[in-house]
Parts: sequence; C-alpha cells; structure tokens
Amino acid sequence: MSEAGGIRLVVADDQAAVREALAVVLGLADDVEVVATATNGEQALAAVVAHAPDVVLMDLNMPVMGGVEATRRIRADHPATIVLVLTTFEDDETILAALQAGASGYLTKDAGRAAILQSVRSAAQGQTVLAPEVQRRLLSLATTRPRTVAPDPAAGLTLREREVLRLIGEGLRNGEIAARLVISEATVKTHINNLFAKADLHSRAEAVRYALSVELPEVPAAE
Repeated sequence: MSEAGGIRLVVADDQAAVREALAVVLGLADDVEVVATATNGEQALAAVVAHAPDVVLMDLNMPVMGGVEATRRIRADHPATIVLVLTTFEDDETILAALQAGASGYLTKDAGRAAILQSVRSAAQGQTVLAPEVQRRLLSLATTRPRTVAPDPAAGLTLREREVLRLIGEGLRNGEIAARLVISEATVKTHINNLFAKADLHSRAEAVRYALSVELPEVPAAE
C-alpha cells in the first residue's frame, strides 16, 4: 500500500459506464485511491508500470489484450501488484484460466458495491477472494476434474496437510477447515505454513490453483 496506508487501485473494463461507475464509487472510500482506469489489458499493464498500484480490478473480455493475458503479464513482471477479477464470466475454464494466470480473486459483476469494496481491501491484504458461486464451481471441479499425481516437493506432504490443501482448494477459510477436520484454527495455520513451505507456495491463491492440479484425498464432512 501507499505510505499513507491507502489502497492504490487501477480499474480495467472496456465498458465506459461500468469503468467510470466503479472508479467513482470505489474512489469515495477513505482508504482507496483510484490512480488510473484502463479500457483494455494493454492499458492496464501500462497503468501498472506508470502507477505501481496495489490492486488492479480486472475485467476479462476486453479488446487489444484480454484480462487473462494482462493478469499473467502483471503478475510475472510486477508481482507486488494484486489482480482481482471482476467479470460477467463464471464458466469453469474462465475461472481456472484467471486463477492460473495469477489472479488472487474472482468476482462476478452482480456483486454489490460493498462486496466489491471489501474484496479490494481483502485482496490488498493478501487474501484470496472468491465469489460464493465461484467457490461452488471450484468445489465441483475439485471433486470431478481429473488430477495428476502430485510431483515433488508436494510428495512430502503429510495426509493432514493434503487434507488441508484439499479444503483450501474448495474455497474454505481457516475457521471452516478447523470445523471440518475437528481441529483448532491454530493447528490449521500450522499445517498451512508447513504445506506452503514444502510445496513452495506463497499465497492462498497459489494454493487454490495447486490443489486443483494434484491428487488429494477426499475429506469427509464433520459429524
């Protein structure tokens, strides 16, 4: 964040009405400064270079350069900038493409102003933000999508660490994981720290993407 503690934000959307409304509404928050807007992914990338924002609120279906490619380039070249997707698309492949490109969150445009603002704040703090319907799709993918055998270093994960990783992939928060596994939240945090170190993960978004790509055990519901 900026020295004043505010969140420096870029809004990227090819629809002028949506882009301008988001910039105005989010800019009214005391802790958010909209430093630039963009009409396509190429402009979003240029805005990141020029303004070093904390968060980019990124649409996906844009001309010149789409949001997925822009996200990939931003995360590769400017890893300190977080990308939060806000789009009308919520099909499985689009969700996975955005997350695999490095997005730390995925919202649909029917989210309310308060939800979008809170998501920007959460993303700026390094949290993964997923709309409820996106979490449901990820849960479905986690149970139906073919997986590969986990390569090293994830092969060194304990059974419990694999269970925690599985539940992260399903979109559960630490408290929900603790309740599901009937363990304390402190223990969940310990398992997360361990599995992040072993699998060379650096964020919850990376953990979600990784969980969808490897073979993990089923976790029965708590009785």
